[in-house]
Amino acid sequence: MSADAGQDAAWVVLSAAELAEIGAFGAVQETTVGQLLFQAGEASYDLFVVLEGDVEVVRLDAEDAQVIAAYGPGGFAGELNLLTGQRRSLSCRVTVAGRVLVVAEAEFRRLMSARPMLAETIFNALVARREILRSGDGAQAIRIIGSRYSPEAMSLRTFAEHSHLAAAWVDVEDADDADALLASLGLNARDIPAVITDTETLRHPSTATFAEHLGLTYQPMPGYIFDLVVVGSGPAGLAAAVYGASEGLRTVSLDAVAIGGQAGTSSRIENYAGFPNGISGADLTGRAAVQAMRLGARLNAPCEVAALRVEAGFHVVVLRDGSEIPTRAVIVASGARYQRLAVEDLERFEGAGVYYAATDLEARVCDGSSVLVIGGGNSAGQAAIYLAQSNCRVTIAIRRAGLEQTMSQYLIERIEADPNIELISSVEVQRLLGRDRLEQVTLGHRETGAQQTIACSGLFCFIGARPATAWLGQSVQLDRDGFVLTDRQLPESLAAGGATSPPLPFETSARGVFAAGDVRHDSMKRVAAAVGEGSSAVRSVHERLASVV
Repeated sequence: MSADAGQDAAWVVLSAAELAEIGAFGAVQETTVGQLLFQAGEASYDLFVVLEGDVEVVRLDAEDAQVIAAYGPGGFAGELNLLTGQRRSLSCRVTVAGRVLVVAEAEFRRLMSARPMLAETIFNALVARREILRSGDGAQAIRIIGSRYSPEAMSLRTFAEHSHLAAAWVDVEDADDADALLASLGLNARDIPAVITDTETLRHPSTATFAEHLGLTYQPMPGYIFDLVVVGSGPAGLAAAVYGASEGLRTVSLDAVAIGGQAGTSSRIENYAGFPNGISGADLTGRAAVQAMRLGARLNAPCEVAALRVEAGFHVVVLRDGSEIPTRAVIVASGARYQRLAVEDLERFEGAGVYYAATDLEARVCDGSSVLVIGGGNSAGQAAIYLAQSNCRVTIAIRRAGLEQTMSQYLIERIEADPNIELISSVEVQRLLGRDRLEQVTLGHRETGAQQTIACSGLFCFIGARPATAWLGQSVQLDRDGFVLTDRQLPESLAAGGATSPPLPFETSARGVFAAGDVRHDSMKRVAAAVGEGSSAVRSVHERLASVV
């Protein structure tokens, strides 16, 4: 969507016919000047359609109540939080008395499902408004304050970026007088990193605390049983959420880190059908996420799953905080996590020079400096090319003698042609050096033992992955490396819990529990394949649920 198209979509005015159509889903309310329709910090998700009068969306904490947007008759107040479940970050007040149509949350979701043409108009507006908020004054409603060299601050920024939050970053390193800046915000050096919203200041929050404050973590629903819980929100998990919700299953997707999974951190996916110029992982997974939410799926992150058990004929997904989610079926799409270097001081530099993704955020932090990419696979190659294009001087370091056995030829050719990329082979990382942040890395030659220390402000690690299956315990059968066995991969005695009928495609040793994507034994480890597996697993979910009715 172009900038102009986004603006047009954001400020769309509903026609008389559309107003009549949406009227069946709401209740008319008289308004008075100064009345607050919603307020920052509220966990409210009603859509307000202006029938008569005017309303404006404002930051009430700003001096003179900064106006972010205004709507007249035919306009409607709301943005993407109506689908994501994020608490309101702005307030809406009436400036000219009149009438509004209030579409309650449950009716709004029904509207989005039952009226596809109208839903598309509203949906496009919500998405466009979020992007406008992210790049404009609306982002000041959520401010992250800290140092670019702080791992804790980097974690908060990464979560905000991957969650597509409308949030502003305030870097104390850019201030002429950091103490004065912090004092003006009611903070001191001991308080950062901090998050300031219209309702509260969070000092040293974890990403989980930040997400909980915004309302993005899972909220228990007593007595509610889901049809499908999807654990993981990478390509496989998001595809499962899209297809599950579109086919009428009460679906929730949970991710321990952020929506999009590991694929969401990929700088460029160039072999996904339909995108001839490639697409970033964040864009691809972001589109799938809003599609799933539009269709009725609930997506929550960070929301770590700790265990899975069977109880009274249902599966129970147990969260790290002790919450329990009963469900009729589960799709395990928790993927894999990049391995960590076995080197001293690694943890001290993680987030302060050591990274496991190469997105726009990391590229901005390392702008104009020398960086090191560890690994010889496609993910490493894509990261190196992206960083080189982002004004970084890139060194790729690999243990092998060359890239031919592990990387696609098209990436090798692009690396060889890029003057900003250097390849060092047959080496491994031996030391990380620096004070508050990474400054140098020592490499050791594997055959000669010779060492070289190079300047490095960012080390990007892509050295293989391990399946994220520890939370499964003994609930399903795994292979020796921890990947999930499914259908024909299962020993006959373990197939579907020893049941007489064979397991369905993608079904694990536990009946009603399925696996898709990188977490599955012998999967292709490709985005397109993961999407196919996630959607195909939903078909098996339907078949299994039908067999136990």
